[in-house]
Amino acid sequence: MISAMQDTEQTLPKINDVSDDFAELRKNDAIYVDKTAFVHKLVSDRNSNIVFVSRPRRFGKSLTVSLLKNLFNGRRELFKGLAIERTDWKWLKHPVIYFRFNELTTVSVEEFAADFESYVNKQLRYAGFDCDDTQSCWQNFGQAIETLAEKSSRDARERPDEFGEGVVILIDEYDAPVGHALADVEKAEKIRDRMSSLYAQMKSRTGDIRFLFMTGVSKFTKLSVFSALSNIKDVSMLDPYATMFGYTEEELGEYFEPHMRVHAAKMGLSYEDYRAEMKRWYNGFRFSPESETTVYNPISVAYTLKDQKRHFSATWATTGRPSMLMNFLKREDVLQVNPEAVEDVDASEFDVAELNNLSAIALLFQSGYLTIRDYEPLTESYTLGVPDEEVRRDLCTLMAGVAARQSNAWAASLGKKLLNAKWPQFFEGLKSLYAAMAYGSTEGSVHENSYGRCLSFLLAGCGFRFRMEDVQASGRADIVADHPALTCIFELKVGEPVDEAFAQLREKGYADPYRASGKPIWLIGLSFDRETRKLVDCAAKPYEA
Repeated sequence: MISAMQDTEQTLPKINDVSDDFAELRKNDAIYVDKTAFVHKLVSDRNSNIVFVSRPRRFGKSLTVSLLKNLFNGRRELFKGLAIERTDWKWLKHPVIYFRFNELTTVSVEEFAADFESYVNKQLRYAGFDCDDTQSCWQNFGQAIETLAEKSSRDARERPDEFGEGVVILIDEYDAPVGHALADVEKAEKIRDRMSSLYAQMKSRTGDIRFLFMTGVSKFTKLSVFSALSNIKDVSMLDPYATMFGYTEEELGEYFEPHMRVHAAKMGLSYEDYRAEMKRWYNGFRFSPESETTVYNPISVAYTLKDQKRHFSATWATTGRPSMLMNFLKREDVLQVNPEAVEDVDASEFDVAELNNLSAIALLFQSGYLTIRDYEPLTESYTLGVPDEEVRRDLCTLMAGVAARQSNAWAASLGKKLLNAKWPQFFEGLKSLYAAMAYGSTEGSVHENSYGRCLSFLLAGCGFRFRMEDVQASGRADIVADHPALTCIFELKVGEPVDEAFAQLREKGYADPYRASGKPIWLIGLSFDRETRKLVDCAAKPYEA
């Protein structure tokens, strides 16, 4: 049986989990989930040839940009068997200017300026333009558009079956340098202004542009590209492109079923149970108010199926967290956001205008930690929530760490102490968490429900399924947290001794509905000082029927 499984694994198609180079992926015969029908729709619309799309990191934006580069280079051999090969696409070659701004240094404005100047000129030379080093990079960019467009017109007249007219401009992670610098708003604004000088060069040259495609995580509306290019088409939340990035349930089955069947067998699950658990962990991203279809995070699928571990785990976070969000969270109290249900959100909150007045909800949404749960067309309002279990655990660990002014590793370690019922160490860490919350820079904005929410972040981050205000026949338990290893029932008191918490736990019988599970049940009382908001007393007792 083991030998048969190993033989099956050896014959499975390759999974790409690292490269965002389309040519490399195709040459290595790795799995490519065919999204070229969406690409064909975009590039064929001559009335909307300037396109912007935002998606969370590691969702296939860079791979799509690489695909477009090869498409406009006329490399038909790389698209064999894909949807676009069966269309009327002409496979003409165009000059392509390609920028990828994710790796530029932002240590200081001066270093960014030098790196930016050098990088832009280098990419213009790759595109076939002879830069003038006595000019600024944005002046070279403007002249490159004109010169390369003129050359493309000559080539198209001489060899119309091989060359097309106009320049193709591909800008990947256009917002990355600004996002990297958000911890220092003044620096971020200076970087934004410098990049705006580059983007402004396209305003008077749109007639020379055959196709412009720009990607990012956020939409910084004050970058000149959005004001200069009045005809830019933002497809980020349009229904026809809702599943252009990420994998649908049907695509997962079509392209990855052999891998999933092998993995299900390793995990000892039926294929149906495996698919249900896979969906709970990695599928939940919804990118359009009109479409209710949700998609899987592609990098999560790739790592999960390539590693073939005997359990599902958070994989997206292991590839790094978005610096834009991390820099923002260093400045803000996140405890007022309930990520499980953010209601009555207006569409205007999704764009980022003033860097010194950012919305936590906007950044959580754009970076992929929140997604669309529902949309009410009459009021044009959104309800947002956490996409899936993987994101829930990472976000809650992140928030618990931020609330405690500690590292994410510290928050994860505190969760493990809870799982192992190491109560003295757990309560010591919990007191530190609440002390940081009480005396942080946003002390005046801490609400009473933040006591429970702060704890809920910690619980979700280490795999508990929890219910706040758990309604029972005899009352409402403050927090019931369930885990395969144990069940914890928390009662929180403000300005009352911890004995009152245990008296209520026993009197109301909050543990009774969970006795049949056979797992250990712990009753936990927490008492907070009303003035200082510190956790001043706490205890845990095993439930005894």
